[in-house]
Amino acid sequence: MATPTPVAMTAAAGARRFALGFVVLAGVLALVPFAGIYPVFVMKALCFALFACAFNLLLGYGGLLSFGHAMFLGTAGYVCAHAAKAWGWPPEAAIAVGTLSAMLLGAAVGVIAIRRQGIYFAMITLAIAQMFYFFYLQTPFTHGEDGIQAVPRGRLFGLVDLTSTTAMYYTVLVIFLAGFAAIYRIVHSPFGAALNAIRENEPRAISLGYDADRYKLMAFVLSATFAGLAGATKAIVFELASLTDVHWTMSGEVVLMVLVGGMGTIFGPVVGAFVIVGIESYLSAGLTLGSVVIGPEWVTVITGVIFVACVLAFRRGIVGEWLAWRQRRRPGTPPDT
Repeated sequence: MATPTPVAMTAAAGARRFALGFVVLAGVLALVPFAGIYPVFVMKALCFALFACAFNLLLGYGGLLSFGHAMFLGTAGYVCAHAAKAWGWPPEAAIAVGTLSAMLLGAAVGVIAIRRQGIYFAMITLAIAQMFYFFYLQTPFTHGEDGIQAVPRGRLFGLVDLTSTTAMYYTVLVIFLAGFAAIYRIVHSPFGAALNAIRENEPRAISLGYDADRYKLMAFVLSATFAGLAGATKAIVFELASLTDVHWTMSGEVVLMVLVGGMGTIFGPVVGAFVIVGIESYLSAGLTLGSVVIGPEWVTVITGVIFVACVLAFRRGIVGEWLAWRQRRRPGTPPDT
């Protein structure tokens, strides 16, 4: 019998740790409706966590910084909301067509943007996203600044009534866990290994026979697809599709979530999303510190301060710093991703 190689042993250990973390995460989240926690807040955090994981697939593992990822989140939300309200589609079909629209848009934008690298790639994605923002502001089917309101949740597969908050919560939880597991599988597949090689040293990867542009385009499309899944789910949860999800600030917010949680880690974007959404929800009603009243208009300033602090002092993010600390304490422990 062949002896397992160190690489195989490390991969197996990493898979076991992910499985344990996944089960613990799923178990904790499954108890939310019974723990007195506001389920709508957790649903919002889960949607943004999936969005952050999708963005991390592109930035953390592909090395591509997009400043326009909100266009996929918002486009899927608009298409899903329109399909559910105007066409009367059931929620599963509306979410599917919203996700499909984001995938197709990702393929079209990726073909254009992937030709450039670095800041040029980021600026192209930002420019295209702004074009879509103004398009959605003017086009009739989005209802401009009012957005698509009163989106019906409907019945999932004709069986589950999603007007129930508990039913809606567990539906969102299943969607998040499925998307999260799929992203982990992509990252730890041969495709993910090739993507990492391209990120680390693109000329060397090309010399080994990899088509770098094709791999980066696939990563871009996959990231857009999962971002679309998050946006479509969010539209059903809040029964609303609005310009907020297409604005450039949303693209900046997902960057912040990934950096706060830990870029290039699996659980980092989830942690970062919950931290940022929690801060925004906590400050949305204002905060009083002695005689000083911090209103909700200061949320952007505070998140900006957090961003600067992370860049200067915690560049690995929360999960990244914890993994680095564990490596220092136990040098023989293989790093998690």
